[in-house]
Amino acid sequence: MQPIKVRVLQMAECPATPRTIRLVEDIARAMGISIAVDQALVETPEQAHALAFLGSPTVQVEGQDIEPEARARLDFGLT
Repeated sequence: MQPIKVRVLQMAECPATPRTIRLVEDIARAMGISIAVDQALVETPEQAHALAFLGSPTVQVEGQDIEPEARARLDFGLT
């Protein structure tokens, strides 16, 4: 079975990103799920909009934000 794609979107030097990645990996391991984590640096408002970036860090699984209420938001930006 293919690993589930997890993308972590972040701004440069976001202090919460390493902890967030460890948490995602720990949860996947505890659930017995194979994941492939990809980190993406968001540097421009255009990138933020294209990637549905709501703040640093943002975690997406198979292209969807992990927070269901965030999926309908459109206030993307460098926050």
